[in-house]
Formats: sequence, C-alpha cells, structure tokens
Amino acid sequence: MKPDVLYIGSFPEATVKSLYETYTIHHFRDLPLPADAFTPETAKRIRAITTEANRGATREMMDRFPNLEVITVFGVGTDAVDLRAAREKNIPVTNTPGVIGPEVADLAIGLMLASARQIVMGDRYVRDGDWAAKGPIRLGRSVGRKTCGVIGLGGIGRAIADRAAAFRMRVIYQGPRKKADAPYEYIADPVELARRSDYLMVACKGGEETRLLVSKAVIEALGPTGTLINVARGTVVDEPAMIAALKSGKLGYAALDVFDNEPNISQDLLSLPNVIVQPHHGTGTVETRTEIGQVMLNNLAAHFAGKPLINPLS
Repeated sequence: MKPDVLYIGSFPEATVKSLYETYTIHHFRDLPLPADAFTPETAKRIRAITTEANRGATREMMDRFPNLEVITVFGVGTDAVDLRAAREKNIPVTNTPGVIGPEVADLAIGLMLASARQIVMGDRYVRDGDWAAKGPIRLGRSVGRKTCGVIGLGGIGRAIADRAAAFRMRVIYQGPRKKADAPYEYIADPVELARRSDYLMVACKGGEETRLLVSKAVIEALGPTGTLINVARGTVVDEPAMIAALKSGKLGYAALDVFDNEPNISQDLLSLPNVIVQPHHGTGTVETRTEIGQVMLNNLAAHFAGKPLINPLS
C-alpha cells in the first residue's frame, strides 16, 4: 500500500507526476486546510507532508495528523514551518539547500540592473511612444565600481556577492558572524553596512530572528541615492518605513521580489515610480524548480526506505 502524503502548494509537473506515482496524494493548493478536509480515519493515514516553503506547516496542521512522520519542504526557507512543534512531536523536517542559491542570485543581480539601468521603465518608454515624442530617456546609474552590501552571506548571499564582484563592484557583507572563507569585508552593524553601500542586497533567512532587521535606520542610512534589493523575505524589511523613505526621497530606489503581505501588495508601494517588483519568483525557472522537487522527493524516499534523511533540520 502506498503511503498517504499531504501535498500543499504547487510543484513542477515532473515532481507532481512522481508524487502521484509513488504515494497516495491528498492535495491542497492553499492554507489553511478546510475544517472538513479529512475524516478522522483519513487523517490517521497521513504519514508525510510535502509543502512549499512559503506555505509551511503549522502546529495545528501537525495536530490533525496523529501518525505524521516527516515534513519535507519544497525550498530552503523554513520560517513558515513551526519547527518547535515539529521537534516536540519528534517529526523531522527537511528542506532543499544547495540548489536555489545561483538562481535567486541571478534574479537579485537582474533586479539591480533593471533598477539602475531603468530596463522596465525603458521598455514602457519605447512602447508608449515617448522615445519618438520626447527624445532620449533620462540617464540611469552605474553598478561598476559601486559598493554592493549583502545582508546574509549564506548560499544565496555568497552567490550574489560573487556575481557582484564580477561586475567590478566592491562587496561588503553583514551577518551573525564573519565567514572565514569569504574574501569580502565583514561589517557587523547593518546600519554601517547600509551607510557604505550603493546597492543593498537582502539575502538572509526569514523568521523572528531577522524580523525588521532592515529597519528605518538601515533604510535611511542607505540614503537618497541608494537601492534596496530584497530577495529574502518581506518580514526582514520594515515595509512601512521603506515606503515612507521612498516617498520622501530618503531612500532612492527599491527592487523587490518579496513583500510583507504577499501576494496582497501595498498599493502605496506599487504606485511609486522608483520601485520595481517581481512575484516572489527567485527560484522561478523550470530547471531549478525541478531540481528542488527532486531533492524533496529524495528526502521523502529516504524516509520511507528507513534511510537517513538527506537534509534533516529537526
């Protein structure tokens, strides 16, 4: 008999195909789960949860499935998973590290270039006929020989830093500790990092530990010519302070892939001409999403084969 697995969210076609071939799947795209989604008998059969990182798994969900054995996360972020509850219940949690860094870093650099070189604005300028009617677009900003500050030098942050260095940028970084293998200057204070940065990349983990790490003081230290690029989590940035600074000119620009209340984005933010946005799509390529799915499937298979998990978290 196939093990019963609760699948939450939306995975690539190849991942979904493998899930349905191997397990008895109970699929829900969004949370919270309906109160009547499972009979007591069906709830007892659920042995695993596979969930998108931005949907996670709450304590209440775990409580509903008395025979839950493992939670496998599609992605690297675990801030939406109640890890404390999982530990209390002896439910191991896995994620997919080592896969997403290059892809998210590519988008971060793309956002920086799109903002600095006005790529989105330039596209509209040509399409709307303004080039023909008004002449050349206003000048953009350089990235070469500028300073790129990176908050969080994990897998994503390091990939961003290395790419920024290839663009002839000076790279400095902040995190909970200095990285012995990093060839870049470490600055412990995020305010000082922002003060010295032209482009500030937010690439740290989410969760309570980093909530509002990019504070009003950090935002204003980045200054009226600075650009804030966030590919981490919306909770890391004080979004109201960022919007106020963008409106007043205390912050120059923002390029964002994540938001505080996504996908319901503040209209105040969306109305600003010095902001470009993406739909939380840092890992959004067929190749990387498929690879993430395979790592998740490998963790799930290891568990049911009685083998050690490949990427255990708790």
